[in-house]
Amino acid sequence: MNELTFTLLRLAYLGLLWIFVLAVINVLRRDLYGTKITARRQRPVPAEAPASSRSARSTTTTPRRVLVVTEGPLKGTTLPLGNVSVVVGRAPDCALVVEDDYASSRHARIYPHQGGWYVEDLGSTNGTFVDGERLEGPQPLSLGTSVQIGQSVVELRK
Repeated sequence: MNELTFTLLRLAYLGLLWIFVLAVINVLRRDLYGTKITARRQRPVPAEAPASSRSARSTTTTPRRVLVVTEGPLKGTTLPLGNVSVVVGRAPDCALVVEDDYASSRHARIYPHQGGWYVEDLGSTNGTFVDGERLEGPQPLSLGTSVQIGQSVVELRK
């Protein structure tokens, strides 16, 4: 093997080592600083409608509820619930983003169904717990029921 080939092999090896070092630094940076969370514009919570317009509403609508974080880094956060499902997890596209190593990217879903609210685990690694019991399938949520997602606990409230 001539000297030029040997020098090129050493340079290629050195380049691969630098690529490896940069990849390790990138992984460490993501672990230290976490997922970038973008601020969302807060929508005002609509005021309660007068009694005359309430009676005109359909009886199949889901009553207004809020999701309140009672434990964890986001303690005190409230999320008004509409008639759409809420996904909780670490991914930036979730409705409630929890910065928690014990939560999955898309951990759990809270959704309206037949006039009530239900919670289901979305195949998370560490599981979702309702009042301390591991969730096995979709389960109805009543007011004040605690749902543990990672180290955060959320409750459904009026």
